[in-house]
Amino acid sequence: MARDLRMLFGANDGSVASAEAFTNREAQWQAVVAALTDHLQRVAGPSFDVEDMAAPRNNVLMAHGVGGIGKSTLSRKIEASLTQPGERPPQWAAPRWPVERLLPVRIDLARSSGVDFERVMLSIRLAVAALGRPMPAFDLALRRHWDRNHPGEPLEEYLRRGGLLSRFSNAVNLPGQLQSSLGDVAQALALPGTIGGAVGQLTTTLVSALRERRQTVRALAGCTRLADILEAEPDLETLSYAAHLLAWDLAQLPAPERITPVVLFDSFEEVGSRTVRDFERLLQRIVYLMPNAFFVITGRDRLQWADEGLQGQLDWTGRAAWPGLAAHVPGARTQGGPAVRQILVGDLSPDDCDDHLARRLRAPGGQPLMEPDLRRAITDRSHGLPLYLDLAVMRFLEIRRSGQVPQPADFGDFPALISRTLSDLTTDERHVLRSVSLLDAFSVPLATRVAGLTHDAAALRLTERPFIREDLTGFWPFHLHQVVRSAIRNAPDLTDDRWSERDWYWAAMRAHTALGQEWAHGPRRDRAVLIGVLRQGLRLARDFRLDELGWLTDAAFTYVGDSVWEPLAPPAHTTDSAVLTTAADALVETLSALARRQREHRARTVQRLTTVIDSGLLPPELQEMPLYYRAKALRDIGHNEDSRRGYQQVAEAGGRLVRAARRGLAQAARLAGDFPTALATARTLGWEGRHQRVLGDLYWIQGEAQQAAAAYLAGRLEAEQHAKAGEAAHNQALRALALAFVDPHRADEELDLAAQLLAGLDLRATTFNAAIASLVRDAGSPDVEDRARSLRADLDGAGLTSTTPTLDIALAFHQAVLDDHRALAATIARLRQQTSNGAFAYYTDIAHFMAGLSLPEDHIPPNWLDDAAATRTRWRDIVTARRDLLHAPR
Repeated sequence: MARDLRMLFGANDGSVASAEAFTNREAQWQAVVAALTDHLQRVAGPSFDVEDMAAPRNNVLMAHGVGGIGKSTLSRKIEASLTQPGERPPQWAAPRWPVERLLPVRIDLARSSGVDFERVMLSIRLAVAALGRPMPAFDLALRRHWDRNHPGEPLEEYLRRGGLLSRFSNAVNLPGQLQSSLGDVAQALALPGTIGGAVGQLTTTLVSALRERRQTVRALAGCTRLADILEAEPDLETLSYAAHLLAWDLAQLPAPERITPVVLFDSFEEVGSRTVRDFERLLQRIVYLMPNAFFVITGRDRLQWADEGLQGQLDWTGRAAWPGLAAHVPGARTQGGPAVRQILVGDLSPDDCDDHLARRLRAPGGQPLMEPDLRRAITDRSHGLPLYLDLAVMRFLEIRRSGQVPQPADFGDFPALISRTLSDLTTDERHVLRSVSLLDAFSVPLATRVAGLTHDAAALRLTERPFIREDLTGFWPFHLHQVVRSAIRNAPDLTDDRWSERDWYWAAMRAHTALGQEWAHGPRRDRAVLIGVLRQGLRLARDFRLDELGWLTDAAFTYVGDSVWEPLAPPAHTTDSAVLTTAADALVETLSALARRQREHRARTVQRLTTVIDSGLLPPELQEMPLYYRAKALRDIGHNEDSRRGYQQVAEAGGRLVRAARRGLAQAARLAGDFPTALATARTLGWEGRHQRVLGDLYWIQGEAQQAAAAYLAGRLEAEQHAKAGEAAHNQALRALALAFVDPHRADEELDLAAQLLAGLDLRATTFNAAIASLVRDAGSPDVEDRARSLRADLDGAGLTSTTPTLDIALAFHQAVLDDHRALAATIARLRQQTSNGAFAYYTDIAHFMAGLSLPEDHIPPNWLDDAAATRTRWRDIVTARRDLLHAPR
């Protein structure tokens, strides 16, 4: 393993072993092997013609990725693996072809390496010099170009001064091979021996011979385009076309000597910009004109050669010319089979990250210098980005030099990530990048609006960058790499065009407004879009202390109106650190409390909503929301009078939740046993007050299970008509409960439908209702008691005290069916204790009715919709019918 010099000079402790760690990248190697295997088979086929300028090109593989992802290391490892089998990393599988038939040459195109187009062509020719044979067609063009553009400068001196002699062991052979080519041609033309040095006269004579089709130059006559290239002005354009001559020369080699050049272009992003493509055009010409060579290109951005819109900027564009490069469209960013030639050098897996950190620095005994917990923390924060790992290693050494022990908290966002990310972006692209860092996800139109630009060009270009991730299943398909986003938002920005705090504030205002427009006027207004804009809008409003909530008010009411309760980001503050100072803080806490009540005790919900109410930060229109839902939570934990007062306060305010509050008052009348008042109120509620569900709740208590089931069905259909998934699930679970008393077989179907409607929803109370319905359906079965005990524990943990009496009614029904008077007496005693405050007191009546028992003389009956005797008969008949069903022959 090679010595890592950065680490060597990063510490005074010579006992610390540092090594250049290379992680897996097996998938990328497999893509190279598959593509190169396909290329070798195609070139070896009888139909392959090196001079065919119309055939599609499949001789290039592009590996792109964000800066610091390890592309250059990958390129070097591929070159080494193709040079000597022993240099291949042990985790990389051996290819089926011998590397001895390959001629790899890696060319770093970074500006710091000082590579120009001449050096590129010379590097390829120097690699071919290893064959020990002249390339006559190409060598003539190269020598003509050299004499015209470097008069009086020997090629040997240029190679020595440029470092090519030291890099290529075959460099000393190149001048001799060029001279040999000239001499062979001069001899074929019967020119004096010394004429080999007069390239101009030689090429003029050769062109004439080729035009006249003289037999003396039949060895070169097969190269149909040689004369045209030799006649053209010997500039860089002509030199680039001369790549075709080199391909032709290679194709003339005898089969046993034939090899395949593998050219690795690294740092391809530095050859130009998306608007200045002069150098890129020359390099693309090499790739196209050398179809028998294979090219592995690494860079930050994908190759756009398959895009039809580049016609005129590059010589060959479109899918027909580059079918493998078109596989990117409409967004494929993973490796595929041999037909896919654009692969994303993606993030490292957690295991690879840990392996990288463990091997970078080692203690004297060979053990990793970083402790496992620290490696785990750095891995989590890196999100697989190798550049972050490298920066973390340097930070680790810096802390050790200070005499301190590195802790996980020492590894946050690195400013270097910002400069590396922004280095090759235009001014507009930088502006869009900073703007979309405020968003979890974005589309091109949304990015443009957030940036405040009037055209999409910068956003479109940005989506092509490798630090942009793409998810075609999302409403907004793009998002920033998480580490890049975190660095831009949180690390100190030392770039020249950094934003001020005021710049960030105005960007947040634009983003907030754009999200509101997306929800109100976008192409979709479904639940997914609502949750997406709320999650992002709430964070912006809270983090940037925006003065006006604006569209968040309407969105918040729509969110609660659907009764689905998806978790909303950002998470609310904990109790210890809750500091509400703005209306946005209060709204975030309200919606978070409502979503969290599906997983928290309802007493906690009451506490959190009370904090919001007491803060007085919400505008009057929104203040009724925590008031109403606190009243619901108070009812759930058995504080019925406090709940009724809360409902009354909201109803009197006459706001958006007035009908919901009236429903709460109707439910309060039902809990108190005032059924006629509840019925009269229910008939005034309409759809917005969920009147059918309130009616169903009244009817089944009266023993009218079928009538209740019909009301719940009507409620579900209304909910589906209004696209209220949560309300539909509520009604369906309660319909299953009502039918479970009178038709257990039908209840099976209704419970299955309830499970389907609940899938993907976080509705805790409704899920409990469905579970109670399954107990009623199975009344008389031996496992009901155990299931009821488990369900009771879950209800206690959730703080759903108001649901516990319904569970005991289900248990009483089971015990009445079995005629188990002892168990039933215990259940009735428990019901009497639970309903001692007056709420649900009628459940003790129903339990007596089920078993045919007399009520105590001092009992105060509820105000039944029908008389008590009729209600008693209906409940007793339900129990008798279930007994008959259990004892019926099967």
